[in-house]
Amino acid sequence: MKRLIRWCFSVLLISPVLLPVARADLQEVTFLMPAPPNLPGFAPWIIAQQKGYYAQLGLRVNWVTAKGGVDVAKQVGAGNALFGAASGDVPIIVRANGVPVRNVAVLGTHGYTLLATDAAQHIGSIEQLRGKTITVMSYSDSLYYALLASLRKASVDKSEVNIQAAGPAGVWQLLADGKADAMAGSPDWVVNAQEAGRALQLIPQAQMFDGMAQSILASDEAIAQHPELVQKMVEGTLMGLRDILQDPAQAAKTFVAAVPAYQGKEGKVEQILALYTQYVYGQQERLGEIQPERVAQSVRFFSEEGIVKSTLPVDEYFTNRFIGTLPAR
Repeated sequence: MKRLIRWCFSVLLISPVLLPVARADLQEVTFLMPAPPNLPGFAPWIIAQQKGYYAQLGLRVNWVTAKGGVDVAKQVGAGNALFGAASGDVPIIVRANGVPVRNVAVLGTHGYTLLATDAAQHIGSIEQLRGKTITVMSYSDSLYYALLASLRKASVDKSEVNIQAAGPAGVWQLLADGKADAMAGSPDWVVNAQEAGRALQLIPQAQMFDGMAQSILASDEAIAQHPELVQKMVEGTLMGLRDILQDPAQAAKTFVAAVPAYQGKEGKVEQILALYTQYVYGQQERLGEIQPERVAQSVRFFSEEGIVKSTLPVDEYFTNRFIGTLPAR
């Protein structure tokens, strides 16, 4: 495996207690995150590490921060890491351009984009967003694409709304400050805006484009040459996801034990995990399973929007060979 390109990444140590005690029998692997992995949105991985699931399976995982999901995919495809996390839609964007990665597990039944509005404006539908200002993190990430797809589903042209790219902090701060009417963001940002004092209302999930949740990416080379490592990474991560689904309150405590910055904020973390459970994780029959029809739906959207110039057969973007029979509850 190629040496990590140091200037592309920064390693973020979550907490000394998060990393398992090094043992000679642990296989060291690198896992790329699209953002610093100390956020509640990455709780399945953090909890799996904190509870020693990876170590039990023989892995010592080093978390490295990349520059978004597409960068994760490119670096995994180049062999700079075995695994990475990104939106499940990312392989659709990059694979046609020769980046050999695919989803090996998806952490939920729905996309993780929530469309939150200022409750004082009583916006209950996407159609009512015409003429309104909507914040996104950037014009090149999966949250923005999910917003475009949701607007299209409601027959609202993107020219009929004012979409502002505000960065990872501004995306929720502008909404909290009353400078935007709505936000396309993750559950973490919804809770941040509410904590800042802004009452929010969520557009019903049925109106949203049902994209894909966060996924575990692996390269074709890793799948072919290191299937046992892929299996262990998938299994360990899904055990962390299972813990959240079974007991969100305890999962929040485990997360806080791993991430000292959240000490005393167990209630906030539990609130965020409750939103992920309700709107993202959902009810998978088999944890981590990727539904071909969901992938096909995303392929159609990205193609029709011109985001990708060519597409591949649906089964080129994922594999379920590493998904076991781990129950959600």
